[in-house]
Amino acid sequence: MAYKDLLVHVDDGKSSAARVDAAIGLAIAHDAHLVGVYVVTDPAPSSFVQGYLPADVLDMLQRQARERADAALARFAEVAKRNQISFETRLDRVLYTAMAEALAINARYADLVILGQADPDDAAGPQYLPEEVTLSSGRPSLVIPYIGPGATLGQRVTVAWDASREAARAVNDALPILQRAQAVGVVTVNPREGPFGHGEEPGADIALHLARHGVKVEVQRIEARDLDVANVILSHVADRGSDLLVMGAYGHSRLRELVLGGVTRTILRDMTVPVLIAH
Repeated sequence: MAYKDLLVHVDDGKSSAARVDAAIGLAIAHDAHLVGVYVVTDPAPSSFVQGYLPADVLDMLQRQARERADAALARFAEVAKRNQISFETRLDRVLYTAMAEALAINARYADLVILGQADPDDAAGPQYLPEEVTLSSGRPSLVIPYIGPGATLGQRVTVAWDASREAARAVNDALPILQRAQAVGVVTVNPREGPFGHGEEPGADIALHLARHGVKVEVQRIEARDLDVANVILSHVADRGSDLLVMGAYGHSRLRELVLGGVTRTILRDMTVPVLIAH
């Protein structure tokens, strides 16, 4: 497997430039084509808005939105040309409630979609939950923190392994990065031993699988029964100096996580390094 088609979400937010730089770095590393997509969002159907706004005001707002989109895509194209990669720009227009779905549809024609973490202090940044795109697209997502990806991306990788279908999918989708990494660590938190859990030696089976793909792995088992799993993983990532976390998204039902909270939501909210998620 190789990354040959990448897609990055471009917007007006403060974190967009760093997200684009990360995507271009991946395109260079994997000799991949990169699509920059900007989604223009309307607040409501035109027929509804026209009942409250004069037509000339509505036209002005739509024109300004298009101008912002053109400017953002022009900035993306300039950086892509400077780095001499294969690229294209794409513009989509949807209701604001459908932004994640629009990104998901575009992502279905890519190997990996690069998204941004929502910044509560930046209204121009991503206004969607990255996991919504992942759940709808059938493709893995690389989520870049709004503080930026750091000096490196994918050189020191941590894989959060819980022996689930989602984690297996994430590992497979991350293989092109794992095979190029300098160091890969697999961490299991409170693993269940046995054939219907993590195996007789938790983490050993996935380490052997990765070794057959040329990935040398270190396995660490963490027992932390009284601590929140998400924060255990985030602390482990920080302690290792990892620059990427790979994990499955929503091993439990999404409704359960939305109501009770869960590992996926906590990590994507509190992440400080890029996270590659798959479902």
